[in-house]
Amino acid sequence: MSLLTRLCVIALLGQLTGACTSTTKDKTYRIGFSQRTGADTWRKTMLESMNQELAFDPQIYFIVKDAGGQSARQVEQIQELINQQVDLLIVSPNAALPITPIVEKAYQQGIPVIVLDRRTASDQYTAYVGADNVEVGRTAGIHANSLLKGAGDVVEIGESPGSSADIDRHRGFMEAISKYSGIRLVAKLEGDWDKQSFAEKLTHLLKSQPSIQLIFAQNDRTALKAHRVCQQLGLAQRVNVIGVDGLPGKNEGIDLVDRGILSATVLYPTGGKEAIRTAMAILQKQPFKRENRLPITLIDSSNVRIMKLQNEKVIEQQHDIEKQSQRIDELTQTYSSQKNTLYFTLASLMVVIVLGSWALYLFRSKQTAYQTLEKQNQEILDQKDKIEAVSQQARLATEEKLRFYSYISHEFNTPLSLILTPTEDLLGKKNVSTHDLKSNLSLVQKNAYRLLRLVDQMLDLRKTDAGKQRLHASEQNIIAFIQDIVQDFKQKAEKQRIDLQFIPSKSSLPVWFDGEKLDKVIVNLLSNAFKYTPRGGLIHLRLDVVDNQVRIQVEDNGEGMTPDEQAHAFDLFFSGTRPFNLSKGLGLALSMEFIQLHQGDIGVQSEPGKGTIFTILLPLGNQHLAPEEMDGPVSRGVEVSGSSARQRTLADMEDGEEVSEPITLSGKQGGTLLVVEDNDDLRTFLATRLDSEFDIIAESTGEKGWERTLETIPDLIISDIMLPGMDGLQLTQRVKADLRTSHIPVILLTAKGQMEQRIEGTRAGADAYITKPFNTTYLLETLRTILANREKWQRRYASDFLSNSGSGNRQDKKFLNELTALIEQNLTDPAFGVEKLSRDMGLSRVQLYRKVQALLDMNVIDYLAEIRLRKARYLLKETTKPMAEIAYETGFSSPAYFTTFFKQHTQKTPSEYRKTSVNA
Repeated sequence: MSLLTRLCVIALLGQLTGACTSTTKDKTYRIGFSQRTGADTWRKTMLESMNQELAFDPQIYFIVKDAGGQSARQVEQIQELINQQVDLLIVSPNAALPITPIVEKAYQQGIPVIVLDRRTASDQYTAYVGADNVEVGRTAGIHANSLLKGAGDVVEIGESPGSSADIDRHRGFMEAISKYSGIRLVAKLEGDWDKQSFAEKLTHLLKSQPSIQLIFAQNDRTALKAHRVCQQLGLAQRVNVIGVDGLPGKNEGIDLVDRGILSATVLYPTGGKEAIRTAMAILQKQPFKRENRLPITLIDSSNVRIMKLQNEKVIEQQHDIEKQSQRIDELTQTYSSQKNTLYFTLASLMVVIVLGSWALYLFRSKQTAYQTLEKQNQEILDQKDKIEAVSQQARLATEEKLRFYSYISHEFNTPLSLILTPTEDLLGKKNVSTHDLKSNLSLVQKNAYRLLRLVDQMLDLRKTDAGKQRLHASEQNIIAFIQDIVQDFKQKAEKQRIDLQFIPSKSSLPVWFDGEKLDKVIVNLLSNAFKYTPRGGLIHLRLDVVDNQVRIQVEDNGEGMTPDEQAHAFDLFFSGTRPFNLSKGLGLALSMEFIQLHQGDIGVQSEPGKGTIFTILLPLGNQHLAPEEMDGPVSRGVEVSGSSARQRTLADMEDGEEVSEPITLSGKQGGTLLVVEDNDDLRTFLATRLDSEFDIIAESTGEKGWERTLETIPDLIISDIMLPGMDGLQLTQRVKADLRTSHIPVILLTAKGQMEQRIEGTRAGADAYITKPFNTTYLLETLRTILANREKWQRRYASDFLSNSGSGNRQDKKFLNELTALIEQNLTDPAFGVEKLSRDMGLSRVQLYRKVQALLDMNVIDYLAEIRLRKARYLLKETTKPMAEIAYETGFSSPAYFTTFFKQHTQKTPSEYRKTSVNA
């Protein structure tokens, strides 16, 4: 063998040796996983998700131990993993107590330990990954209430008895349904375990108690079996079944919900992927969370399709990954095989050259394969981003739904208050006058119409969202149609002195349109125009033809809109700087939907302070309409329906313009009560209901309420929280922070009854917090109690005003201290009186009188006299000064007047008082 050949052989042997060495070092980390059992689908899914995540980390050597549900065997397997010196240990305990010592041992030997799903009885672990079983039960309980609408009998089927999952899920479920008195847990059955079945007990329960409407099973397998029992009894359509796990695959949670077998399932994540990610962060010395709480989600008919699609997409991606990994393994095996072939064919230099060329070819092939793999990985990442975007859209949709429910509950509270409160008021009276009966029933009717109109708009919006809103167009005279609508608003326009005109360019114009829908659009635009147009303003409707289109314009000279409000005028729920109004938020959005159904357009032009113009464009002819959208001549039923809805709208709009001005009712001995409420009906009702005991002053805004507070210094203030401009909380803070008004009790009246809002109101300084709808008797008793407590407070202040002690408002104590100091500084001045005292205090005479009267239950002159008498008593008792000097020191113009005044208030002359004090 030549020297050249020998050198080539040595070089190739070195390269092969290096290659062999590198293959032995491919596995960088060893991770051991001890699981309680791998027999059930959920555990299999956990292991699959681990393997899926490990596909991205080929340097991991993953060792799996299955204990088959036996704690003793799991302890032995964990010890085996410790002996194998794994770099990290993942444990899914079968039971907490038996596993704890061996887990602590591994942790104390320096092996990082991740506890998965169930916890141990110790905190000696590196990280925990798992979901909250209590939250699982609580989520199922909340959905149970949603299905039962607050009333019904329930059966619960648990996990294995005594397990932490069974206990926690039951506790969470009971916490949720205990909030609803109408929901009752009939029985809790044990799931299939130890060769026992719950089917016979459940069958007996369903037969003996037909009132059972819902079954909560703590896993989807049990839920499916419960459904089959119900199916055998013919109860599958009546009894709802809720499961837990939410796994993909046939006959698993997501599939069962999609097929309608289960009403819902609570997604209980396995945490396998999260456990591997946490393990990699620990091994690579990267930041990680010690406590990893996995989010749970309720899967029902509203989101099951998107969840199913997401899981199918993930499974498809995983199959692609596995194919590519298999391909890489094949290429790697081929590459190793060729290296071995090269090693055994080094007999001659020619063979080495040939094999070298072959190796070069394989290297290039591998590079191409890697490039292909990188491209496919990028495609997978792109698909993952798309899935995350879909998930984000689903989350936003859920948030919109929750926000919609919040708006509904808040918007419905005020009309409900104006229905329930007058009704309870009438029921509570023994004798009801005809005027009171008619007035209260009129208020109830108006707000019932308001609720009905809101419900109608919500149903229309639901039809539109579901694609079930259909056009029923017919050829009609649009001039006469709009003239009829405008005529219904004439009486309201005259009452508000608004110039309402309909100005068409033609006397007659046939147009194809849906009368019911266009009626709602025109009525809605007129309603908004009346709402924001002041008395004496104008509302003009113009109609002309432009570019083969009918143009309808509704113009007013009202408040106008800001640019931001214009941009979002037709967005659902948008209200701009004004308080949210569900009727307006739904109305404009529906108007756009209805006009777009006509293949038309609607827009708005506005300028703050100058008014608003809404413009509707409708195409002429019927070429734009589908055959099923065109009806024959308009039916009388549609006309009657539109007219009826219009009358309800007009009744709803009657907000009592005559009472929108400030209300003042006086002559009562209960004190002065200021009511600040922006709803005219509620403000008028409160003023009328409370005027039998109080002098009533009512305002519609926080700013006006504050002005009237400074002007009148009322004895009590009732304020709504949701006010335009300055809200109720800001008004309360201002009242309590101002020296002139800090003594005035404030009662907040609001539709927000959550504890957070109550705490916020209390922090602002509110003395009471009453939620809508409210009981007027309770409101009256609250007012009386606050006034009674203030009288006790006045007596306490009156007895303590000469000392530095005393409880009460810090601002009020500061006020009294400053008032007393000013009087004492000017005590020797006979001309010092109320005028100078009010100027020095920075208050008007009325404000000073009301403030002192509210705090001490005495007027300013009496208080000034008390200070003079106190000083005189002190000088008579502690000094030997002559009477004349004492008289001048205490601000009396002459000793004679001093003697007369002193005797009137103490029944003794100054000399007699001094003599008595000396003898004492």
